[in-house]
Amino acid sequence: MASTSTFAPTVGFDLDMTLVDSRPGIHACWVELSERTGTYVDADLVVTRLGPPLLEEMAHWFPADQVPAMADLYRELYPAYAITGTLAMPGAREAVRAVQEAGGRAIVVTAKWEPNAKLHMEHLGMEPDAVIGNLWAEGKGEALREHGASVYVGDHVGDVRGARIAEALSVAVTTGPCTAEELTEAGADVVLGALTEFPGWFSDYRPDGVPARA
Repeated sequence: MASTSTFAPTVGFDLDMTLVDSRPGIHACWVELSERTGTYVDADLVVTRLGPPLLEEMAHWFPADQVPAMADLYRELYPAYAITGTLAMPGAREAVRAVQEAGGRAIVVTAKWEPNAKLHMEHLGMEPDAVIGNLWAEGKGEALREHGASVYVGDHVGDVRGARIAEALSVAVTTGPCTAEELTEAGADVVLGALTEFPGWFSDYRPDGVPARA
């Protein structure tokens, strides 16, 4: 007998290296910033550690008193240099669609500046139910709780911490800078190799523990 329980969860997704491969665009943006400011930046290194807030990365390359202004310049450059080079991660559209087709809400919660995060979604033709930016790690947990998310999907140990704050199930993907072992040690409940595995996992997920095919 099919389950008669209503299943319409809210699922949060991280952006960089979870829903989108922003490395080419971010690389191009940092190269342009470096050329405009005359400051050396190893853009190849930058894109290996995406996830934490922009200000943290800026502090590796600019004096503390210049970081806010350089972050503002980077964000101004971003639409012209980082949007078109960014690709959807394999399975990203299908993951969002799986949630929405189940009657749930798919939201994006990211450390990226919110206007630029929305530009990525528009350019790639992805239509999450909400995009919330400017949040990192534990800060993401507040937005997840506010939106009633029962699952948060991300690629970084900071995403696991955000899920914990929200008391949401942490689903981690190994498409970013963190290994499966690191994500597990951080407390991820589920570790997937990529979002291509998400629809299959999600089809069996029920927050009350009742199997989908009961």
